[in-house]
This record gives sequence, structure tokens and C-alpha cells, in this order.
Amino acid sequence: MDDSTELSRIFLGTDSTSALHGQVRWAPAKSLWLTAHVAVAVIGGALTLSWSAVAVFLLTTAATLCLGHSLGMHRRLIHNSYACPRWLEYFFVHCGVLVGLAGPFGMVHTHDLRDWAQRQPACHPYLRHGAGLLKDGWWQLHCDLVLDHSPRFRPEPRIAHDQVLRFMERTWMLQQLPLALLLYMLGGWAWVVWGVCMRVVVSVTGHWLVGYFAHNHGEMDNEVTGAAVQGHNVRWMSYLTMGESWHNNHHAYPGSAVLGLYPGQPDPGWWVLNALRNLGLVWNVVLPADLPPRKQLLPLTERARGGAGTIGPRACPVLGLIGKGAR
Repeated sequence: MDDSTELSRIFLGTDSTSALHGQVRWAPAKSLWLTAHVAVAVIGGALTLSWSAVAVFLLTTAATLCLGHSLGMHRRLIHNSYACPRWLEYFFVHCGVLVGLAGPFGMVHTHDLRDWAQRQPACHPYLRHGAGLLKDGWWQLHCDLVLDHSPRFRPEPRIAHDQVLRFMERTWMLQQLPLALLLYMLGGWAWVVWGVCMRVVVSVTGHWLVGYFAHNHGEMDNEVTGAAVQGHNVRWMSYLTMGESWHNNHHAYPGSAVLGLYPGQPDPGWWVLNALRNLGLVWNVVLPADLPPRKQLLPLTERARGGAGTIGPRACPVLGLIGKGAR
């Protein structure tokens, strides 16, 4: 299968299937979900501002973005770039649902449709973040694209028939309630406002901004020839996104568990994944060298022409010392 036309979960169906033509329509549930959180975050955030509330915001945002969005939704559920126990996958995906973007099936579908569309010779501006900053913000945060001739989405049985994932999909907005209750019990309404509403607003808006910049501005080491959209590495967002902003690397090696491929490219998500591997909780980690060659990939820099970098799993010195002590 030519990776420029289909992905494993995307099926063209007919010759008329196209990523170019469609209508952008207001999505009431999506729009009202974000608007409600914005209203509570702005008003409630001003009324409940405290150092403890900000600390809760920072901790919950970092945890859900790293463990949930990066490790759970993206590197595991979507790309299957590592293996782990089922309970750990469920925990990570649940953390990803808490980010506030969508349920697991919604995330996989949205990602794969956009990924497929961007590999075509041309695609709709909605799918390539090509409408300008303000218009793209309205589109991505409050609207959906309905293609005139959309491909079919068919997830693999491991995902499609999983009852836990299906439950998360049906109740993804309600998944915030247990966390909200816990935060209320520990810190009152201030912790709920900052640990749920403020976090959701910042995470969802930040996800759009990262997508906009990563498809329009930044460094490129590789080009995917024939593709309508190229990924860009956005260096200043690397820590904030847990490594997800190394998007040119990701376009070049989409199945890799490592996103920061070259020296000087911090990838906090990979650091956590590597630590879990050292603990025996993660295995079968996929690196760029494990992926099949892509004939569409054109290196643009000297380091890209030399390969995909040398970053890979590393032993943990602390665990090594513990092991020596035990002996």
C-alpha cells in the first residue's frame, strides 16, 4: 500500500473520495463544551486565584498532556509505537480523554483523517490549517469539516471491540466529573476551576495552536514529497507539548515512539516512556530504524541525510545501582 493514499484505518471506498471538497459547519456540542469551560475559567479563575490552584493547574495539565495526550492517545492508541499492560493503556487513554478534546475513537478518527488528507496532493484548508490564524481558530475549536466524499474509517478490532474504550467514547465529557469531585474534596471550588475548566481551556486551545504552527512555521529536516502539507519542528513549544512539537520529525517517521530525534530536541514524553521501559512496564518500543523505508521521504539537511538520529532506549543509572546493590 502506498502510504500517500491510505492509512491502515482509512479506506478510500470509491474513486470520488477526496480530501479537497467539503463544508465547514458549526459543531454545537464541540463549541458549547469549550465556551462553557472558557466562561467558568475566566470568571471563576479570577475569583479563585491562589498559589495552590495554579499548582493544581500546572500538575494536572502536565500529567494529562504527557501521560494522556502524548503517551496514551498519540504514541500508543493511534500509532501503536510501544506495548504495555492493558491496565496502563486504559489509564493513559483516560488521561488523554481528560485533556478535553474528544473520546478515544474521536481522537483516532480525527488524527487519521487529517493525516491521510495531508498526504494527498491537495486537501481542504481545514485539514491543513491553511485559513489564517483567526479563521483557523474558529474552524478548529468550534466547527467540523464535512467532506463531500469522505473515506471510510474502520479501526482495527483491538480498538473497535474494546468495551472500556467504547465506554470512554460514550462518556468522554462526563469523564471530568470524578476528577472534579476529587479536586473539590481536596481543595474546594478553586481546585475544580483551575484543575478542570482552566486546564481544559488551555489544553484544547494549545492543541490547536500547536497544530497551526507545526503545519505552517518552523524548521524542516525532511520533506514528504507529493504531500499537500509538511510538518515543521516548533522548538519553543517542545517542553510545553511533551515533545509533540517536533512535528517535522513525526511526519517523516510517524510510527516512531521518539519524536525528538536529534541532539538538542528535548522530548519529555520519550523520557517518561524510556523510564517506564526501564521499569519493565513498556516494551516493543518502535524507533525510526524499525520502520520500513518511505520512498516519499526527502532529507533536506545534513543530519537528516545521515539518518534519523541516534536517540533510543537507555538504561536507567538509578535502577542499575539498585540492581548492583541487590547482588
